Amino acid sequence: MPDRTHSVLDGSTFVVGDRLGDICAHDGREHGFFAQDTRFISRWVLQVGSSPLGLLGLDQSSHFAAQFFLTPTVGPDEPAPCSIMRRRLIDHVWIEEITVTNHLHETSEFPVMLEIDTDFADLFEVKDGVVATRDVTCAHDRQTLSLDYCRGQLHRGVTIAASRQGDITRRGFAYAPRLAPGEQWSTTFTITFAGTPRVGQRSARASRRNAHPDMDGLRRAKADELAQWQACAPALQTSDPALARTYTASLGDLAALRMRPEAGSGATLPAAGLPWFMAPFGRDSLITSFQALPYLPSLAATTLRTLATDQAQTRDDFQEQEPGKILHELRRGELTELGLRPHSPYYGTADATPLFLILLGEYHRWTRDDELVRSLEPNARAALAWIDDSGDQDGDGYVEYARRNVASGLINQCWKDSWDSIQSADGTLARGPIATCEIQGYVYDARRRCAHLAREVWHDTPLAEKLDLQADELRVAFRRDFWMPERGCHALALDGDKRRVDSLTSNIGHLLWSGILDAKEATATVTRLFEDELYSGWGVRTLGARESGYNPLGYHTGTVWPHENSLIVAGLARYGRHDHAIQLAAAILRAAPHFEHRLPEVFAGFPAALTTVPVAFPTASRPQAWASGAPLLLLTTLLGLEPGDTEVHGDIAGGIGEVALTGAGRAYAREASQALSAPGAGR
Repeated sequence: MPDRTHSVLDGSTFVVGDRLGDICAHDGREHGFFAQDTRFISRWVLQVGSSPLGLLGLDQSSHFAAQFFLTPTVGPDEPAPCSIMRRRLIDHVWIEEITVTNHLHETSEFPVMLEIDTDFADLFEVKDGVVATRDVTCAHDRQTLSLDYCRGQLHRGVTIAASRQGDITRRGFAYAPRLAPGEQWSTTFTITFAGTPRVGQRSARASRRNAHPDMDGLRRAKADELAQWQACAPALQTSDPALARTYTASLGDLAALRMRPEAGSGATLPAAGLPWFMAPFGRDSLITSFQALPYLPSLAATTLRTLATDQAQTRDDFQEQEPGKILHELRRGELTELGLRPHSPYYGTADATPLFLILLGEYHRWTRDDELVRSLEPNARAALAWIDDSGDQDGDGYVEYARRNVASGLINQCWKDSWDSIQSADGTLARGPIATCEIQGYVYDARRRCAHLAREVWHDTPLAEKLDLQADELRVAFRRDFWMPERGCHALALDGDKRRVDSLTSNIGHLLWSGILDAKEATATVTRLFEDELYSGWGVRTLGARESGYNPLGYHTGTVWPHENSLIVAGLARYGRHDHAIQLAAAILRAAPHFEHRLPEVFAGFPAALTTVPVAFPTASRPQAWASGAPLLLLTTLLGLEPGDTEVHGDIAGGIGEVALTGAGRAYAREASQALSAPGAGR
């Protein structure tokens, strides 16, 4: 968003502040220094002199660092007394350097005050806007301030160590440098955190021994690491500078969102998005890994291994566990640690399990990595069993969901997981158990892919035949039960009474991606997708504009989601609708420059003829993983990239122009090799 700037490392430790570099969480904003789903710093406000500071410039060319150029505000005819540069870098810890330069022609004193506070809030509290008061203890000397919070065995602590001595109190650090004309003064702060029982990074106390690392050296090392990571992806040549910038931004955002599930491991998977979703999410991590497979296949390998490790093995209503189920979300904050939230992990999703199988099949298609597929065979079989058993709550052949944790579980457990997303054309909310149409498509696709793996890798012909038969039967039943002849498309869902939820939604586009439709149904679906009820000119809306619940600013009730549109584009190409695929892909790619080439999680559904620019959604995550992956899947689809291609090019219509990808084969080999060096996770 325009009033905030982000610095992120590994998708786990990050700072959110304003464009001056300040953190001001007192007014309910999502500002803070976050790690382990905890806000370790809630106030970080710099004052130099008595006048408010103003922004001269902001450099945030990388996700892990930022530079803020500031000066005290003065009248139009007054000279600026000084300039202030704040340099910030995140590398497991937060490092910030403050430099003041005297621009007066006389020796002058410049009082410097850094106000500091913490609330140790759980991220869920920050998101909900209701933060409990905690008893925080303080210890300090002339150079270090430590703040701690304990609740039984749970501990959270943060230490701020300065490179200069100063006057330190519970409120922060104060200095009074006296500078000659042109003289500079600087100090560096290193902010470390500690938490139990799960310690994600180095402890604050241990870090004091190396409190002031070489900031320039760290920045160079991190820039080199990022360049090496991006170099693993294919090189893009294009006649469109905007597309080139979007491609680079997508790779950069995926780098910013990387999480390391095991300390010290080079293996990474994508967190879902900043600021609320900096955690492993089953659905998000799986779809993002799918989108990025031809470019960065190690993301898929790590995602599959990590999710297999936490695959449910028991039944638990609080966490909504069922044997074989893939998690929805894993958190490490206080509310989760104390058992007040079910996210350790939480399994309230009906689509992550078939998506796990889809990614496994697609990963094998691109990499031919028999070893990983064999190691995850028990997990795949457990996931298939969940689809047949717990996933199909009433034995009608469809995967349904109905929350069992009524206190804090999700009402809707499909990708549109907001409370009002599953509604009929008249706006009536569906009652569960709910079987959404796209999940049935995912199940169909998962069975087809696993049938192939059973034949080629697991050498289990009876299983392959069973899965193909189940897929055939599902396709026939789905056509019978979901098709709405009066609307010319499939229903959004079946409700708990097996009535069709009859709204016109983008979900029908997922059916093209999964391949569950026949040719006639595909034709009808394409027609509906590109009528002005769903197609805004910037993309396909989540809900038709003439449905009662339509809202162009509703999270899942009229907005445009880039990731969903990338799946629809892939589905259009699957059914040979290449002109429509180009049209939709071009619309999404045209939107990217309006968001600094970094596609957001979601944007408004206003028609292009009305707005002339895509309208931002006020709380959209950016960077967000599957939005960052969308341009990659669009390129894969538009170029017809297939496994084994090392170079592919084309002159694409729709204003996209000449595009070429080179070095894809190198990416598979290098990235797959890195992934296979990670520890195994199959049961």
